[in-house]
Amino acid sequence: MERYRLLVKKSVARDLRAISKKDVRRILKRIETLTVNPCPNGCEKLTDQERYRVRQGSYRIIYEVQDDAFLVVVVKVGHRKNVYRH
Repeated sequence: MERYRLLVKKSVARDLRAISKKDVRRILKRIETLTVNPCPNGCEKLTDQERYRVRQGSYRIIYEVQDDAFLVVVVKVGHRKNVYRH
């Protein structure tokens, strides 16, 4: 199985600034695992979107998977209570 490439949107860096360093390390590890398996156990497809979410503690990682290009695009990271708001 081929590894997926990882693309992280610039806005995610801004999202991570508001999170403690300890949690950021865990989130980044979790993001890295998506290159091996972009749809791990516990991931859910978001309703009416081509995006998925995976949990890391109280935080959610929102991402898209482009299977034809072997690409995972991380679009948002945030606390579970407000990550889904626009």
